[in-house]
Amino acid sequence: MIKLCTQTFDENNPSSIDTYIKLGGYTAWKNIISSKTKKSEIIKLVKESGLKGKGGAGFLTGLKWSFITSDNSQKYLVCNSDESEPGTCKDRDILRYNPHSVIEGMLIACYAIGASVGYNYLRGEFIGDQWLIINEAIKNAYAQNLIGNNILGSGISINIIPLIGAGAYIVGEETAMLESIEGKRGMPRIKPPFPAVQGLYGKPTIINNTETLATVPYILKNGSEWYKNLGEKESDGVKMFCMSGHLKTPKVIEAPLGIKFSKLLEQCDGILDDKKLKAVIPGGSSVPVVKGLDIIDTSMDYESLMKIGTMLGSGGIIVMDESTCMVSVLERISRFYYAESCGQCTPCREGTGWLYRTLTKIKSGKGEQKDLDLLDRVANQIEGHCICALGDAAAMPVKSFLKNFWSEFEYFVDKRQSIIN
Repeated sequence: MIKLCTQTFDENNPSSIDTYIKLGGYTAWKNIISSKTKKSEIIKLVKESGLKGKGGAGFLTGLKWSFITSDNSQKYLVCNSDESEPGTCKDRDILRYNPHSVIEGMLIACYAIGASVGYNYLRGEFIGDQWLIINEAIKNAYAQNLIGNNILGSGISINIIPLIGAGAYIVGEETAMLESIEGKRGMPRIKPPFPAVQGLYGKPTIINNTETLATVPYILKNGSEWYKNLGEKESDGVKMFCMSGHLKTPKVIEAPLGIKFSKLLEQCDGILDDKKLKAVIPGGSSVPVVKGLDIIDTSMDYESLMKIGTMLGSGGIIVMDESTCMVSVLERISRFYYAESCGQCTPCREGTGWLYRTLTKIKSGKGEQKDLDLLDRVANQIEGHCICALGDAAAMPVKSFLKNFWSEFEYFVDKRQSIIN
């Protein structure tokens, strides 16, 4: 069983700094501090490991770090802990049970890019356990001089600051998060310039996902080849998969990148009530849905999922059995994106409303054939026409549900069937 981000999960006091240090935590950071490792060497190591961003985009982490200039100007690191993608619940567990891996990863990243300040931005709903635990963890790391001024007498100073949002989905988008940190309304910025050039407070900034940063200390401690070899076949490293939906045992699983979907399903003891698998959303609600038969023997990696018309995304796997009404599911997804649109872009602001209202009409038994054509047309007018990816997140599910389950939507139109729930 692979245990990186989940290494402390089964310990008696998983979030404590003593537990983390007992398991080898902060070893990589202390080695960097004592040996004054070259920043370029750290970036090279992370790049060679093949570590990709685990929040959804899958961009190479080391390559992103290399975009930061090596001068002595002010730079920032932001840890994106605004885990608000429906179906995704891994970062909350890392923050709750292994917070020091996030802190150590942030310290290493700050050092590598030359940042003196790192912000950990948590979603508003994490005001309970996660917020309290990460604050306590940071406090304890400060007490041991692992963070702060003149860290362990090295002359290096890095401060880590936790922040909590107000529960807006849109601030999961990196530039909207920067706006929120600056005290403004969370709305995406037009790119370019990209954050690595002009980010927080106009300074070069790197934004990484929680799971991504929590993985970094293990790569620094064990090497890039070690991490690469944890993956299946051509895939590099590991991934946390959030298994939810119609499963006998929903759970978060840390597994090799490239593991077969069928193996993940086995670890959840199969489909609830032994029903048949109908459909799967493999990367959070924003990625295209696929039929169960299309994914059952598919490797869970970026390339393999693209071949069957979907994406790995955040690794939030939503499993649906044969009793699922796909019209009802899509209507619920569309309601979410309509509610969460920031309203900045007309295609998204207006289009998400059209999608939701049209699906509500179909769901209530009042739909017409032209409404199915309207859904597809509106989705096409949204996708690729917005500042950020929320528009795509609203459009892609609609297009994929219609493509894969057209007959169900047509049935509700032809029979004027209504759904009451």
